[in-house]
Amino acid sequence: MNYNQTLANGVVVVTGASSGLGRALCQDLMGRGVRVAGLARSNAPLQQMAKDAPEGLFLPVAVDVGDPEAVTAAFAKIRSEMGAVSVLINNAALYPRRDILEETVDSFMHTVQVNLGGMVACTAEALGDMVETGVGRIVNVTTYAGNGPAPTAAAYSVSKGACRIYTKALLADLGDRFPDIIINEWIPGALNTTMGIPDGLDPADVARWGGKLALMHDRAISGMTFERDRSVQPPAGIKRRIVNRILGQARQVHLG
Repeated sequence: MNYNQTLANGVVVVTGASSGLGRALCQDLMGRGVRVAGLARSNAPLQQMAKDAPEGLFLPVAVDVGDPEAVTAAFAKIRSEMGAVSVLINNAALYPRRDILEETVDSFMHTVQVNLGGMVACTAEALGDMVETGVGRIVNVTTYAGNGPAPTAAAYSVSKGACRIYTKALLADLGDRFPDIIINEWIPGALNTTMGIPDGLDPADVARWGGKLALMHDRAISGMTFERDRSVQPPAGIKRRIVNRILGQARQVHLG
């Protein structure tokens, strides 16, 4: 694993940190000796994690990522108490499971504001530090929900589909100018969490893949989509596959 010293000296921000995958990611990263700021709306679980964490490795930050002003204040707190942000894992999301006929404009857009707006707000704040050093990592936790929306998941599917497009837009704007700000989307799969399914993957197991991905600093992986524990290649015709192989761009990266 190519591990940049700027990442090692900085702070990893994990959103949606109070439970499920977010909590497991925080614990995995702290186990690697990394300083973590955990963002979530629920303060009590964050405070408990802070009590259990090794000294100096965890900062609890209670914030609604759907509120841009609150996000700005949260990142100011992180910089003041821990230092500059070098890694951002955009994990926070709502999945209200609401029939489209029961949605109101306000309820629908609230989900969009948290899932997409929170990603945009946190990324904008983190980029302020990353652009200054020219080095950083952004991992956007996404799903295939936008490709095939399930019943009672309209707002979730629309917002998470937009998160995938937002990741591509980041790469389009930043890839050439800041090649050492490595950006990926990660689709962790169905988990055994309140948002997932009873027979889903154990968040602790999945977090080991996400923790490793978040600390990988390699220009060759920027723009790759990762599903569970490995990269996935986008659909390509035979000519593109031949070009990728010639240029060495067809390799699969494993996180296991």
